[in-house]
Amino acid sequence: MSTTTRTVDVVVIGAGQAGLSTAYHLRRRGFIPDGEAHASDRSFVVLDANSAPGGAWQHRWASLRMATVNGIHELPGFDVPAADPTARARDVLPAYFADYEREFGLGVRRPVAVTAVRREADGLRVETDAGAWRARFVVSATGTWTRPFWPHYPGQERFRGRQLHTADYVSAEEFAGRRVLVVGAGVSGVQLLDEISHVATVFWMTRREPVWIESDFDVPARVAAIAGVEDRVRRGLPPGSVISVTGMHWTPWARAARERGVLERLPMMAGIEEDGVRMPDGTLLEVDAILWATGFRPALEHLAPLRLRTPDGGFRVDDSRSLDEPRLFFVGYGPSASTVGANRAGRSVAARIVKELAPDAPASSPARRVGAGA
Repeated sequence: MSTTTRTVDVVVIGAGQAGLSTAYHLRRRGFIPDGEAHASDRSFVVLDANSAPGGAWQHRWASLRMATVNGIHELPGFDVPAADPTARARDVLPAYFADYEREFGLGVRRPVAVTAVRREADGLRVETDAGAWRARFVVSATGTWTRPFWPHYPGQERFRGRQLHTADYVSAEEFAGRRVLVVGAGVSGVQLLDEISHVATVFWMTRREPVWIESDFDVPARVAAIAGVEDRVRRGLPPGSVISVTGMHWTPWARAARERGVLERLPMMAGIEEDGVRMPDGTLLEVDAILWATGFRPALEHLAPLRLRTPDGGFRVDDSRSLDEPRLFFVGYGPSASTVGANRAGRSVAARIVKELAPDAPASSPARRVGAGA
């Protein structure tokens, strides 16, 4: 491990949608990646634990196609290229992210794993497996993909079949001819239920009875959902699941599953046994595999030294800024967890950092792409 300590104005942790959006807006406001910056420049660095561009998209299951991706939104200043609807998302979108990094010269450093963020007298110290960076501000944009949530049920370790999480899923073909239990009411759970049902016998289990919303998830509904999440994180509560604030809307795959009669919800199991799950009425539901589509948690272990987590398990955040450590920003957390929200938060955070570092700085000029004229 390197013992070098570098100094920059801003460290951005993570190069997914949230991190790249923030870096783009810093770049267009005159900040220079640390490998290119001179002593007089405002500088930033983006640290990414992945070995290649693409954020979580490069890890998505192989059968996820561009036609069925939920919630794509372009990175700021660069359209998503036209793609064959049948193309794999994990091929198209990482390539798009790579082009974006080159186009705007964001200088992402990878693979660099951040291990801790600590306070210093004049800023924050970001420790990694490639040395340390000292910064005036840190933007945590680490997403959730690396923290899949596995609930625990009695007897789980006794199950002789296969257990996997959404993060481990590859394709339906590996379950052909099997009996598969899908646990979870989120978008991914229903999408995979529909997909697997074409080749296997499927069962669907959720903690609560789903409440389906017939109306479209329109702008007023989105605003209301975001406001609810904003209130939670401001009070230091965990952001909560998407379904808990948006309700369940009829996606194309949900409708397809309903039409084929596989969208039949079962109550939650009482326990797990060697050959299946024990139902609340005492019957045994025999299954060969359990797919836990139970969501993810924010990947924020690197912030532990700052001691910001509340007794409720969240972080007190208002408008993407920590209320307990003002040098720290969260992008892609809580209300900015969507791709659209991450873009907006990245712009807002960059603007506030610029204002605080140089209150009298002139208005920003348009973004300059690498290789483009001034």
